[in-house]
Amino acid sequence: MAEKLIIETIEAHAEGEGGRVITNMAHLVKGETMKERFDYCEANLDWFRHAILHEPRGYPALCAVFILPAVNEGSDFGIIVLEQGGFTAMSGSNTMCAVTAALEKGIVKMQEPETTVTIDTAVGTISVLARCKDGKVLDVAIRNVPAFTVYIDKVVDVPEYGPIPVDLVFGGQFFAQTNIANVGLEIKPENAKAITRAGAAIKYAVNSQLQFEHPENPSINKVGIVILHNGDREPGKQAQNSAVLTGDNLTADPETWKGMLDRSPCGTGTSARMSGLYTRGQLAIGEEFSHMSFLGTKFFGQVNDPTKIGQYDAVVPTIRGSAWVTGVATWEIDPTDPFQTGYTLGDIW
Repeated sequence: MAEKLIIETIEAHAEGEGGRVITNMAHLVKGETMKERFDYCEANLDWFRHAILHEPRGYPALCAVFILPAVNEGSDFGIIVLEQGGFTAMSGSNTMCAVTAALEKGIVKMQEPETTVTIDTAVGTISVLARCKDGKVLDVAIRNVPAFTVYIDKVVDVPEYGPIPVDLVFGGQFFAQTNIANVGLEIKPENAKAITRAGAAIKYAVNSQLQFEHPENPSINKVGIVILHNGDREPGKQAQNSAVLTGDNLTADPETWKGMLDRSPCGTGTSARMSGLYTRGQLAIGEEFSHMSFLGTKFFGQVNDPTKIGQYDAVVPTIRGSAWVTGVATWEIDPTDPFQTGYTLGDIW
């Protein structure tokens, strides 16, 4: 890097999950369409993803999101999400952070009591309804891109864990989902490290053994996050999950099976979970679904408008939750810095 790079961000979290909203780096992202921009990020901007998410500027559970100019008439802006495992086309918690930050900091004009924000993503345009009062965003309801189920109870051979049935579902990105009992665990704080290890192993197995792609964007063809949930839906039972995010270095070596837990209930994961439950006949069109995170925070959602995405039956999910701005920051990447693109150490990564 020949010159110092100055990065401006709005720091936020959605129901506990940190989202770093990057406001002045649109010039780094090339492409006329969101698909072209997404592909460009994957091919050319991994160094920036590492720099902003890894130490010394980031931490293991951090995500970020580019705010980009809109590509479609009537849209307010575009987003591409940066996660520890790679770029993703869509994220519910990061969308909540982006919308809350954009409205509260004046990037998009706030209208009270409600503001509609339209956002372009690499898997379609989404509509967001933000409830606002006294300059504050109270909550954000996202009408997500269509969600669809590729496999139900597809058995994969997970090293050290054996055959495990997974649901492979798209909710804005691809998820592998399974009952946490299938890896001999429960959703408890003392199991956090064991849960992340199991999730990383499942992700490695799924991406190694199954082939799939989004019908409208074939470059989206890997599981990004694994959802370990508390089983079938039953009356009076609170649906809960542990969403496992990993770094981008998963291999057959068990030493690489590390990850971090989504602090929120995971927005696209909630969309995927609802699609899987709908496919299983456990969630009706228009029925409210409450989804609890490891921290006890909740997203609420429902599925509507059955449709088709390529060969797949799909539904349009809506997810609702709240985000809070925690600060603003200016980050620098100095050309003399030996850690321009950051680093990770095995003590916490």
